Amino acid sequence: MVVSGIYLKANDARIVTLVGSRDNHILRAQKFNKLSLPKNPTQGDVEVFSQAFKAYCADNGIDKIIINKRVTVGQGAGGAGTFRLEGVLLAISPATIEFVHSATVRATDRREVAKKAQKPGTKDLGKAYDLAYEGLG
Repeated sequence: MVVSGIYLKANDARIVTLVGSRDNHILRAQKFNKLSLPKNPTQGDVEVFSQAFKAYCADNGIDKIIINKRVTVGQGAGGAGTFRLEGVLLAISPATIEFVHSATVRATDRREVAKKAQKPGTKDLGKAYDLAYEGLG
């Protein structure tokens, strides 16, 4: 199975793709790991984002996409940027999208940290990796 984890933060979508299962997976090494929309996007900006995302999914044969579930109220609630990105991805995604809560990711990380040897060192890509890992069968 080919699963992409997409970590939405502000106007950026950090993307990590994994292939395999939780016990035996590989990180699909790509130079492409971030898509962005400007703070005040035009239709053209959204179209460029959409085409780049669709091309990425087609090139990598993405089966499933896992996105961080946005907090909607209170401190740390997702802003307009993540809301906008979420809507665009839901509208254009050629693959099934699932949302995963951060508490679920933390629980899995505690149980299965030894299986995550390939996790990227940068914080945002690490979170995208964790999301992709949640989608592996």
